[in-house]
Amino acid sequence: MTKEILFNAFDMNCVGHQSCGLWRHPRDRSSEYTSMKYWQELARTLERGLFDGIFLADVTGVYDVYNNSPDAALRSASQIPTNDPFTLVPVMAAVTEHLCFGVTGSIPYEAPYSFARRISSLDHLTDGRMGWNIVTGYLDSAAKGVGKVSQTAHDTRYDIAAEYMTLVYKLWEGSWDKDAVIRDRKKGIFTDPARVHKISHDGKYFQLEAIHLCEPSPQRTPVLFQAGTSPKGQAFAASHAECVFISNTNIQATAEIVKSLRRQTVLHGRKAEDIKVFAMMSVIVARSNEEAQTKLMDYTSYASHEGALALMSGWSGIDLSRYALDEQADNISTEAIQAAMTSAGSKSVGEWAEFLAVGGAAPLVVGSPQKVADELQQWVSETDIDGFNLAYTVMPECIEDFVDLVVPELQQRGVYKTQYGEGTMRDKLFGKGPQLQSPHPAAGYRTK
Repeated sequence: MTKEILFNAFDMNCVGHQSCGLWRHPRDRSSEYTSMKYWQELARTLERGLFDGIFLADVTGVYDVYNNSPDAALRSASQIPTNDPFTLVPVMAAVTEHLCFGVTGSIPYEAPYSFARRISSLDHLTDGRMGWNIVTGYLDSAAKGVGKVSQTAHDTRYDIAAEYMTLVYKLWEGSWDKDAVIRDRKKGIFTDPARVHKISHDGKYFQLEAIHLCEPSPQRTPVLFQAGTSPKGQAFAASHAECVFISNTNIQATAEIVKSLRRQTVLHGRKAEDIKVFAMMSVIVARSNEEAQTKLMDYTSYASHEGALALMSGWSGIDLSRYALDEQADNISTEAIQAAMTSAGSKSVGEWAEFLAVGGAAPLVVGSPQKVADELQQWVSETDIDGFNLAYTVMPECIEDFVDLVVPELQQRGVYKTQYGEGTMRDKLFGKGPQLQSPHPAAGYRTK
């Protein structure tokens, strides 16, 4: 059976997500990110292209590691200014029926009680099209923004995350019985109090005693994304994640990560196919290979190397302004995103700056629809990934080009859907019903 490739648009509620400097391109409209119309037009295009979802990244804090200053990030619009990603969900859901939303929520900066309420509310409003990308934070500037001196150590952040998950599972799955809301007009009873339960939690990092404020949403727990590939991150994903987002620049390394993730998932009592793995990818496509190369050269002329190094410094936690451009990236270790530098392979700091400027940290596929389709299929067949998070270059041109040129080619080859499936985000991705099932740990907290 031919494996159907999944696609999410990889975006952020900002100007420059990863392709630093391309907001200056005359056809780029990403600076319209504060406009509702901009996001709704994008949502319609994605649904026309049958994209599974839009994966909205986020960062709490500013990239101020490079030169010990936020100036480079501010000049290049490298993920600043940036608005709340959750506000985009109802805006885009209002003009679509099937497009799903994987939104980044950072555990250190989101109180579990209010966060659980926000997710349930959005899952209701979208009829179950809601996913959550679980992140543990990495910028010191973000920690300082909530009153900490510095970011918590990498592995400790995952210990905190594990307890956080237990708490939100209790709220989403255990506070309300599925039939608690009875809407009995004659008796004047909307909710049966006997079927609503107070959640008590007294843990190492969190304490709570409260009733979840929302009645059960279509999925109860949103579809769970996670992006950690460190040993601690993989173990967390194997226990909790349904979709894992990975980033690597070559096929062999990606295949090893996927193999490890699926093996870890089995060790945690789940099936290897219980997770969908999405690799980051960027595509520049045109009618011919020559036209695509010309487009790449055009895009590259607007790139900001300073902005790229500001991002990389934030990801790594290392001020790259202190290193020579020919310094090898894998010589530098970090407490921030542990895979940030190692995924660079043998690239130097200067080579990373050039690489990041167009397409961000994603591998870049450039060519005709046929060439692009060939390479995407190669990645799927040789790595066992399930699909891609497509990082943007010039917006919305790159998405429109993909929808108009690549999608028909993939459909003709029988590796991309020709219509949406029905149901919630979880139904569409897994076909196993709207709610998590055993042995996923969330199911163990569900009331009758």
